[in-house]
Amino acid sequence: MADGGEAKRPKGVQAEERKVDWRRWKQERKAEKKKWKEMKLLKKLEKQRMQELAEKQAKKQEEQKEDKGRHYTLSVALPGSILNNAQSLELRTYLAGQIARACAIFCVDEIVVFDEHGEDVKSVEGDFEGIGRRGKACVQLARVLQYLECPQYLRKSFFPKHEDLQFAGLLNPLDSPHHMRVDEDSEYREGVVLDRPTKPGRGSFVNCGMRKEVQIDRQLNPGLRVTVRLEEPQKPEAKVQKGTVVSSHHPRTVSGLYWGYSVRLASCLSAVFSECPFKEGYDLSIGTSERGSSVDQATLPSFKHALVVFGGLEGLEAGVDVDPNLEVTDPSVLFDFYLNTCPSQGSRTIRTEEALLISLSALRPHIDEAVKTPRDS
Repeated sequence: MADGGEAKRPKGVQAEERKVDWRRWKQERKAEKKKWKEMKLLKKLEKQRMQELAEKQAKKQEEQKEDKGRHYTLSVALPGSILNNAQSLELRTYLAGQIARACAIFCVDEIVVFDEHGEDVKSVEGDFEGIGRRGKACVQLARVLQYLECPQYLRKSFFPKHEDLQFAGLLNPLDSPHHMRVDEDSEYREGVVLDRPTKPGRGSFVNCGMRKEVQIDRQLNPGLRVTVRLEEPQKPEAKVQKGTVVSSHHPRTVSGLYWGYSVRLASCLSAVFSECPFKEGYDLSIGTSERGSSVDQATLPSFKHALVVFGGLEGLEAGVDVDPNLEVTDPSVLFDFYLNTCPSQGSRTIRTEEALLISLSALRPHIDEAVKTPRDS
């Protein structure tokens, strides 16, 4: 009995010890569970924090991307008669090339060629006619300007062989951002819609000067020049690339890219203003003359569409005198600012192609300062 009682005692002790271990295990388990919940909550909070941070960064990048855009335009108007000062067709062509290069360098968005001698150029509609050495200078200048602005791979589609362009090989290329090489990567490209059949519900095919054609998001008439935004990422094994048609000013307003200039013919000086392509018109107009006030003292206001007008051999007065719509004799009253962009000049005359470079260079810091100033609402 004694032996039996002693034998049972260790079992009670073991049971008690087992009971104590079980309680401790429950406590440890509870602590681990609590710790696991805390870790899970921390991970969830960290995930939320990272997600909020990613959203903030994406929003910031989107804002920065939007801020890249250039929301103002710069237009230049000059008389086509400046070509008549050149002695040969080769020199006329080269002079037009100098105008195009100067405008591209200073990111001019529109070039207006106006008639100051009463030539019979009243509309930009229809085909341009050929010219000789003299006459119809406005037409030739406009054609050469358009030819140079067009990307090289599109010129055969839009510019058939023409007498005005027989010396185009003399011209220096603009090398603007929209003049792409074959393998150059870019978000945007200029192209021409091809005359190719497509499946129902699919867009037209466009030649964008790449090794592969681009299929756009809509059906368009063949022969139309379009600006295409290429989709990213592109599948390398695909036979064609995908893109979306956007407006020609989209690269400028969204990405801040200079995307060439448009060319407009005006029958007279007043038509430069009255036929403005912008709904609100030019809210800043600048005339250039040696009789104007010095550009150094000028402070330009904030603007959306600026116009800088240049005269020919006889100055802006010649354009005012032959304009049937103007009753003024002093050209300075037509402009918000009438400026001398080269005070104390050493030559009696400054040629228009020279004045273009001088004036745009002198006005550039004033324009940059003006566009930084917030507009009055």
